[in-house]
Formats: sequence, C-alpha cells, structure tokens
Amino acid sequence: MRQAGRSLPEYRALRERHGFFEIAGTPELCAEVTLQPVRRHGVDAAVLFADIMSPVLGMGVEVELVEGVGPVVGERIDSAAAVEQLRVSEPEEWAAPILEAVRLVRGELEPDRALVGFCGGPFTVAGYLVEGRPSRDFVRTKTLMYREPETWHALMERLTEQFARYVAATAATGADAIQLFDSWVGALSVSDYREFVAPYSARVLGAAGVPTIHFGTGTTTQLLAEMAAAGGSAVGVDWRISLDDAWTVVGEERAIQGNLEPAVLLGPWERAEWAALDVLRRAAGRPGHVFNLGHGVLPQTDPDVLTRLAELVRSYGHAA
Repeated sequence: MRQAGRSLPEYRALRERHGFFEIAGTPELCAEVTLQPVRRHGVDAAVLFADIMSPVLGMGVEVELVEGVGPVVGERIDSAAAVEQLRVSEPEEWAAPILEAVRLVRGELEPDRALVGFCGGPFTVAGYLVEGRPSRDFVRTKTLMYREPETWHALMERLTEQFARYVAATAATGADAIQLFDSWVGALSVSDYREFVAPYSARVLGAAGVPTIHFGTGTTTQLLAEMAAAGGSAVGVDWRISLDDAWTVVGEERAIQGNLEPAVLLGPWERAEWAALDVLRRAAGRPGHVFNLGHGVLPQTDPDVLTRLAELVRSYGHAA
C-alpha cells in the first residue's frame, strides 16, 4: 500500500532533487517511482504515485506538502463563497501528466501485473480543505456539516464530480483498478457517515468502470459495514480489526484487502513473520484476499524486510 512510500533509497534519491508534486506532475518521474517497488519487491501490482490532494490542484486550490505535517491548504474552504470558487474541470486539463504516467507504467508492466489507480475519498479531502491541514478531531469539518449542511453538501458535490471524472479517466487510460483512500473516515459516527459521506463515495466508486478498493482507517465494524454498503469490489481494512472479523462484517462474497500492522515490520523478523502468517491463516484460503499492509509503509522500514515479506506471502500461496 502506497509502496513507493518513503522507505526506498532509490525514491529518496529522487526526492532529494525533486519535490513531491514535481514528481507526480512529470510523467517519466511518476512512472519511475510507481515502478520502483515492483522492481525491488516483485509485488503483483503497481500503485500509481499520486497524492489524494492532486485533483484539488486542478480545482484552483493551493496545496503545500509540509514535511512532518502533511497537506497544508493556502486558504481554507469553509464557506459557500469559497465552495463556489472551486472549479470542476476535465482531467485532461489538469491531470494530463498523471494520465501519461499511467500509459507509461502500463506499457512497462507485465500483463499479469496490475496497475492500481489512487484517489482520495471525498470526506478525507474535504476535511483537509475545511481544516486547512491534518486534524485529529475535525472540529471545523463537523461544525460545517452540522451548522451549514447545504455548504457541506455543495462542497462534496464538487469534489465528487471532480474525483469521478478523474478515476474514470485513470481507468480508461490503463489502470486496472482504483483504490479510494478515505484516510480519516474513522473520525465519523455511522449515522454521520451515512448522511454526509456515503452517497458521494458511492458515486466516485461507481464512476471508475473497473474493480475498486474502498479503504478507510480507524473504522469500527459498524462503519466498515456502511463503507461496504457504499461500494467497492473489495474493502480494504486497517490493522485494528482482525481479517476474519472484517470478512464477517462485509460479507463472504466481497474481496478483502489487508491487513498487516505496518509497524510490526520494524521489529524482529520472527515477529513480522508470525503476524503475516496470522493474517494469511485468518484469510483461510478464501478467494479474493489481497494481502497488504493495514496502512502505508512506514519510512523507517527496511526495504529488504518488505522483499522478504512478499516472498513469504508468495510461498504461502504456492504451498496452499
């Protein structure tokens, strides 16, 4: 998950010379970073190097990625007037470099390796816009939802339209699947998710036209069930819930992605191996399990451990 993630020395070497959005906006660099983990770890899919804030750059929002903080927005979008200023545009107008990177990656990947496109969930991105930067409690965001629901829904409508066009274009250009990454959805109650978020996530997922992965963090079993109901060919789960319990919640007919605790890879290999095998045992040979981390690769992770993990999972599958 987010494999290029900060752990690879070859990625860090590029970041010393190029900014994040410069890499994401330069097709050759974006393709190179997307392919680096596939070459290094031999994984079954490449995850497109992009940021969940990329689509709002095309809406006229100024975003800076601050080291140690995350996305910081130039001017917060917290009023009806500010929402009105957001422009929805065709992906070809702002995402041409990203789409070209998709073509380059798809041209280099073997046919049996997938390319996974990447898009932020409307709620998570809206939270960054309203708060102005990452937040733990999302007080400003929830205040807008409760006090000015019309403004909230107008914001979500615009983001959803922008994102739906983006994922459709990414898939049409060559992505085999789309992951909707709702990083902060766990901050919501079930009823708030159902009222303020679910319809918009469902529309983005439905627009892709290819298999989709619906992922959130900090989700309770009840919220996970609501996310599954909103859509997604597969449901991604973080490490806070066991894989078998998650499968019971979302239904046996749905694929599951997950869910090794990323931090366990910082410990001794014996512990990481035990944890990975526990995930696989909980999958119990069900069809549709996409083994993955329960969130992004931590920057301190030794790349050799990731390679060893990929080899372990692959050998387990052959043994079965």
